[in-house]
Amino acid sequence: MNEEITFILDSTKESMNGTIDHLVKAFAKIRAGKASPIMLSSVMVDYYGSQTPLGQVANVTTPDARTITVQPWEKNMLQPIEKAIMIANLGFNPMNNGDFVIISVPPLTEERRRDLAKQAKSEAEDAKVGIRNARQEANKDIRALDDASEDLKKNAEADIQELTNKFSKKIEEVLAVKEAEIMKV
Repeated sequence: MNEEITFILDSTKESMNGTIDHLVKAFAKIRAGKASPIMLSSVMVDYYGSQTPLGQVANVTTPDARTITVQPWEKNMLQPIEKAIMIANLGFNPMNNGDFVIISVPPLTEERRRDLAKQAKSEAEDAKVGIRNARQEANKDIRALDDASEDLKKNAEADIQELTNKFSKKIEEVLAVKEAEIMKV
């Protein structure tokens, strides 16, 4: 097979893998009933005048399925961390006991579970769009090749469609797992 076609196929596969990785990270941020340090990954703390990710100023742990504890490395950071969690508008009410910031993760209501499932579907649909865009870009690159025969181009386009189908199916599988996790009481 033509080296250029092989390169296009490899870069398309890499792009589609990146889309799946992004989807998995997006799903990790969607709360599914149990506490996780990832829930606070978007929190930025005012650390001596600069906005710093929470994970760089404190240790975030989950001692049980309903609690997140944040232990700052400096005691004077308790108030700024508490304030940053409130500002992040994650629906959490942090409590400060003098050593830790403790967050009780409330159980999900049925309505909230449905909303989270819709959010997961939306993320999955965005990932499918990313897969289709990668396919479209690859097909455009293949059609632009001058030194490849029509048969080679047709075979390469069929290979790209096969990749697209494979990755779309993988998105559906990841979504089904996440939806089951969200809807489980």
